[in-house]
Amino acid sequence: MGDFEVNVAQWFHANAGRLIWLVLMIAVAFVADRFLSRLLRKVLDNSQIPSASIFVNLTRVLIWVAAIAMVLQPVFGINPTTLVTALGVGGVALSLGLKDTIANVIGGFGLMLGRVIQPGDLVTVQGVTGVVHDITWRHTAVRTRGGDIMVIPNSVLNTAALTKLAPLTESMTKLEFTAKASSDPDTVSRDILGLVGKATADVALEGQPPLVKFTGFSPYGITGEVLLFARQGVLLSTIRDKAARAIAESDQQYLVEDGGSSDNL
Repeated sequence: MGDFEVNVAQWFHANAGRLIWLVLMIAVAFVADRFLSRLLRKVLDNSQIPSASIFVNLTRVLIWVAAIAMVLQPVFGINPTTLVTALGVGGVALSLGLKDTIANVIGGFGLMLGRVIQPGDLVTVQGVTGVVHDITWRHTAVRTRGGDIMVIPNSVLNTAALTKLAPLTESMTKLEFTAKASSDPDTVSRDILGLVGKATADVALEGQPPLVKFTGFSPYGITGEVLLFARQGVLLSTIRDKAARAIAESDQQYLVEDGGSSDNL
């Protein structure tokens, strides 16, 4: 056995107690991390507190910080009090470097504890509409109907204009049309509803048929719009396309074809 192997063996023999304590703390922290994370998720799911990963992540951080604090003195010979004091001296510089992260963490807790939003809410933020997927320590993830994930920093979300939507409002889209001035509104409404209802039956929200609303007048005739309600997972453009095709292919005589044509009277 060479000198190197002898030195390694002697080092392990001299530090066996420290190594055992280090491995033991890592194992305990790992088990506590897994157990408490699962337990906390179940508790949040069965309580009125919104279930978001920010609470779970904070618990995991606290577990590992406690484990590190318990091995600093016995294993590495570092006094935790001295370390805290050293961090306090550099706290100003650290806070300046992590100011965005700190703002995101505080913003996330403000959103959750204030019940501004929570996972599952339908929201419109900065022109994007979707379902709140999760709120982490840094950002909030919003999933759109198309499956895209919009990531918004909590500090931005905490100050940006936000609209919470009802499910019916989130599923609604509009298709505008203009009917001839001489047409009967009841006939127009009935015909359009028949065409659109049949064409969009496979993508429409169950229990919510399309609606026709007349909105005013223009130099070309009576203006109106068809209100369409798409079921979950269907793009609003898809149901709007089906409705437009159904109306266009019907060859109805009451719709305006050309703004300058005398046939629109």
